[in-house]
Amino acid sequence: MHHIPLLSMIVFIPLVGSLVALALARHPHQCRRMTLAVTTADLLLVLSLFVQDLKACAGPMAAWLLIEDVPWIESLGIRYSLALDGISLMLVLLTAFLGVLSVLISWKHIDTRVGAFHFFLLLMQSGILGVFLATDLFLFYLFWELQLIPMFFLIGMWGHEERVYATIKFVIYTVTGSLLMLFSLIALYIIHGSQTGEYSFSLFQLIHTSLSRTTELWLYAGFLLAFAIKIPLIPLHTWLPDAHTEAPTAGSVILAGLLLKTGAYALLRFAFPLFPAAAKASVPLLLVLGLVGVVYAAWIALAQKDIKRLVAYSSITHMGLVVIGVAVWNKITLCGTVFQMVSHGVTTSALFILVGMLDERIHSRQLADLGGLWKRMPVFSAFFLFFAMASLGLPGLNNFVGEFLILVGTLRERPLVAVIGFAGLLLTVVYILRMVQDTLFGEARKEHVLYDVTLREATVLVPLAIAVLYIGLHPSDILALMQNAVQGLLDQTSLHQALQVM
Repeated sequence: MHHIPLLSMIVFIPLVGSLVALALARHPHQCRRMTLAVTTADLLLVLSLFVQDLKACAGPMAAWLLIEDVPWIESLGIRYSLALDGISLMLVLLTAFLGVLSVLISWKHIDTRVGAFHFFLLLMQSGILGVFLATDLFLFYLFWELQLIPMFFLIGMWGHEERVYATIKFVIYTVTGSLLMLFSLIALYIIHGSQTGEYSFSLFQLIHTSLSRTTELWLYAGFLLAFAIKIPLIPLHTWLPDAHTEAPTAGSVILAGLLLKTGAYALLRFAFPLFPAAAKASVPLLLVLGLVGVVYAAWIALAQKDIKRLVAYSSITHMGLVVIGVAVWNKITLCGTVFQMVSHGVTTSALFILVGMLDERIHSRQLADLGGLWKRMPVFSAFFLFFAMASLGLPGLNNFVGEFLILVGTLRERPLVAVIGFAGLLLTVVYILRMVQDTLFGEARKEHVLYDVTLREATVLVPLAIAVLYIGLHPSDILALMQNAVQGLLDQTSLHQALQVM
């Protein structure tokens, strides 16, 4: 354990801040300032990890940079166990970064029940950080469920007209998946204890559990369904467009930028290493569902009239590519998968923020009400065009790197999948260019009193633009952080497969 519990501080600073937000509920401005201070402090703490000389652990834990592991509920074999490697480091940084921006974009937009809003916002951040760091599966499940409660209220209390419908649909889908995962987790815990005499929820111990083929398939199915709903994979995706459409802007940023990533992260961190034989058997299914996500969601996006719903379907397209990268499971595709998760988190969050800014100005998200913004809002339009080009994968910007790595790694092993995936991405170019044309160019379809980007809005958009450029132009910095962690995943799975054969 590191002499300073940095990982615990990163996870629980937002949790403490959420309680302070409730205490400041009657003082909205102070609540906003406190929440911004808390999220900024958390971001600075995460950034401090980059300047420290973090040495990889020795022996079988060589992929990990920091580990905090102490007994918690010893009678049940539950430990308080957090760990950080290159993969979780990038996702934790993304979470802290988007946490600050979520506060800024809500500064004026949220003017009712301000204390409660920031309470749920910080609680959500704490839950997501815990998911990316927990290595005890009981602790992971607690954080996994903790994400559900704040999002339920963020959409249900501060969403748009159909928020109740969207919230109920979101809860039904995610709770169903979570319960199935819980059943699989308890079964794995019992089987491991009966084999070894030691009951434990530790990932590092459960990974060595010997399972029959049928048992492994059933347990894996419980985990896979929970993660597939959260990603989401088609046909389990229908909750996502509704949730995005009705959520406040900060809710959409958290959904697209972070919540979807917890599903993909859990798939590669837990499902594949714990059940490698079942995961290998599911690869054809995952590849088909990933390709359907890429092509079908892009096709549906072309028909959307609501610009926010269009961006929501673009998330399904990009996450379909992420699933393909996980399913192929080689070093190139896994590096591309993590890279794409981070890039998508930045780019799609920026697009949702821009759509939210438009909605604040014209009180409409319909493409039929837009047009001609380039002449009337040149700075806004420049940002919109920039992030749209990043989303379609323009070389030199962030999304291109992840997409390129996934397709190249897939081409080496499954050429047909790579070709179909590339064709699906061409549809992405079509709907992104259509969105840009209908929003920025041509003549204004309706007259509105518009104003360009404010200083507060620029404070949000400029860091996102810098992140897009940095990730796109210096991908080697991020790839260097991931390589040991990705190799650790590959070695872990290979060792487990060998033990299962023996």
